Amino acid sequence: MLDSEDRSPGRGTRRRTTALWLLLATLTATRAVAADKAPNDPLERLNRATYAFNDALDRMLARPAAKAYKAVMPAKVRQGVSNFLANLAYPTVIVNDALQAKFKDAGSDTARFLANTVVGVGGIFDPATRFGLPIHDEDFGQTLGAWGVPAGPYLVLPLLGPSDVRDGPGKIVDHFTGGDYSLKRLNNDVAQSSNTGYALFMLRLLDRRTELLATEETLQQAFDRYAVVRNAYVARREYLVRDGNIPDDSYDEPAGDAEAPPAPPGSTPPPQPASAGPPAQPPQAEPPPQAPEAVPPREPEP
Repeated sequence: MLDSEDRSPGRGTRRRTTALWLLLATLTATRAVAADKAPNDPLERLNRATYAFNDALDRMLARPAAKAYKAVMPAKVRQGVSNFLANLAYPTVIVNDALQAKFKDAGSDTARFLANTVVGVGGIFDPATRFGLPIHDEDFGQTLGAWGVPAGPYLVLPLLGPSDVRDGPGKIVDHFTGGDYSLKRLNNDVAQSSNTGYALFMLRLLDRRTELLATEETLQQAFDRYAVVRNAYVARREYLVRDGNIPDDSYDEPAGDAEAPPAPPGSTPPPQPASAGPPAQPPQAEPPPQAPEAVPPREPEP
């Protein structure tokens, strides 16, 4: 029987996102090994050190806190917190919709944000999904990718985790376009404003780490967890930048299906192999010619 958090539209979307991460991790890791292509990771030595630091910090602090948070807080409360944080960051989606000239999505996302903020009590509830308003995922890193800026080398940030040279600076822009920054600006006291910012930051980390508890078993079975996380992140970002329209030539075709190169002019093209199918029937022999019918002898006239 499904848990109550799995039935909700918002939580179900986040679960599908986590499943997509795992699926992409498996596919990209397999493809990278099969194609024998080196990833764009010239800072791998530094990235692995940062990954080890983040992993140690996770095992000491983040993972125990996430497990305790999940054990103490009811599923509906955690769902409300996740909805509130997602709605608070949704202005970033609207801004980047407009920057990518997705004006229809910008209008839909604006209506979604207003519906969840007003009817959903500040975003704690998600009535917009029941109203038929879809969820979109846009940020400034995707906007730069849509403008043609390459992702650049892979980069692991302390505390924040996987990123790249394009998405790293984009996180700074996302901070100023998100609701967290606006919520801090409502408080004139600098100290209280900073406390609000730190509280929201830590709450986001806790919420995100709680979601990732479901992926631990799969990730622990990986031979190289760093490579799996890296490949999953790179593939997911490409998927988001292209809005899911991944070109077919990005997948390796089997050797048997590859087309033969054109023959040089003046040469005889090689014979084409017979296609696999039912065995050819031997040619049937033509029936022998029939003998002419014998004409009976005429009787003599009297």
